[in-house]
Amino acid sequence: MPKSIRAALCHRHGDPLSVETITLRDPGEGEVEVRLEAVAICHSDISYMDGAWGGALPAVYGHEAAGRVTVVGPGVAGVTEGDRVIVTLAKSCGACPSCASAQPMYCGGNQPEEPVLSNGDGEITKAMNCGAFAEAVVVHASQIAPIGDAIPAEVACLLACGVPTGLGAVINTAQVRPGDKVVVIGAGGVGLNAIQGARIAGAARIVAMDLEEKKLSDALEFGATDTLSATTEKPWKALYKILGGSLADHVFVSVGAIPAYKTALRLLAPRGTAYAVGMPHNGQTTEYEPVIFAATGQGIRGSYLGELVLKRDIPWMVDLYGQGRLKLDELISNRWSFDQINEAIADTRTGQARRNVIVF
Repeated sequence: MPKSIRAALCHRHGDPLSVETITLRDPGEGEVEVRLEAVAICHSDISYMDGAWGGALPAVYGHEAAGRVTVVGPGVAGVTEGDRVIVTLAKSCGACPSCASAQPMYCGGNQPEEPVLSNGDGEITKAMNCGAFAEAVVVHASQIAPIGDAIPAEVACLLACGVPTGLGAVINTAQVRPGDKVVVIGAGGVGLNAIQGARIAGAARIVAMDLEEKKLSDALEFGATDTLSATTEKPWKALYKILGGSLADHVFVSVGAIPAYKTALRLLAPRGTAYAVGMPHNGQTTEYEPVIFAATGQGIRGSYLGELVLKRDIPWMVDLYGQGRLKLDELISNRWSFDQINEAIADTRTGQARRNVIVF
């Protein structure tokens, strides 16, 4: 039976969300229903809410969630009612070349699904494949991963996006090795996890760059060996001194700011690579000279959601957290009730929060 749930709806880009009662349909073939315990607020949600990447309205955003499976749809194996899971935006078919190559983030085989959310006026968009600013969700079974009962929900939900986006960019995409020299531009929620990833991978030097001194201090707490203010004139010269006469093997841009992308390429050593992790708004561009890449062997590539393989990587991250080797509690700035969601979003907009979490 379809059920009534409370959800935070966006009716017009840029407006505050409206917490309303809507209808959630039952899971179909290959789907599960998850009653949410916590959902974090990601800057991607805010970009979508503001209309930066389009999308049909009304919509329910939210994609960084944790909860408990309440209904298992037909054709779903390996999942049981009562399982605690994270819920991600990463929907994969399991059969296309990307999925077969352990790259489900780039799945090309997903098919459209029947509408999941509705109200008296018609269909409501389940944004980012999740619609997790709500008490419950119906998602494809490929979008969940088990987390066990030991990890708190407000911590576990961070594993659905912010943590693997940064950590995975370092471990999965760049495959940073012991001795490598790393720069992370932007020491917010994603950047701090890129720093953690570099520490776990054994990078020799991890240099954090940001505009704010507070965030540079945070970076040291999470494993940076050095910091460099993003306001520094010709930061590549300062980096050269920090690294003892060389530049970086890897530069991770964890923010969607075009100036950061312009700077990143200047920080690379020969054969170094810059990684596009933070997402600028549609239509924003930057320029580069291809001849430099050709002459130096440098490159730039993207990393979407840390190239996460859910059932491989999430248990590993949960275990690292249990060992005290992965900082998660420290990422939470504040916990909010569902009715405070607009206050939590406003606080996130200030850029000061690592992660704000809604606890149901």
